[in-house]
Amino acid sequence: MLCDNCGKRGAQVRRVSRSYGKGETLFIIENVPVVHCPHCGESYLRAETLHELERIKLHRRSLAKKRSVPVASFV
Repeated sequence: MLCDNCGKRGAQVRRVSRSYGKGETLFIIENVPVVHCPHCGESYLRAETLHELERIKLHRRSLAKKRSVPVASFV
């Protein structure tokens, strides 16, 4: 895949989790495809991904499943 930033081949799609809000309004979307380039180090979201993230956030009440989130401290 070509990197949109530097134009070199080798960019790969990674799946990450993105969080929105905090406290009672915290909302996490898992498996978000992010393009990462090993040459320039840039990571970015494609337009289709951004549109889908907005759709998911808009309909989060019907799409989301409640889960408890364990938290650990970095020592």
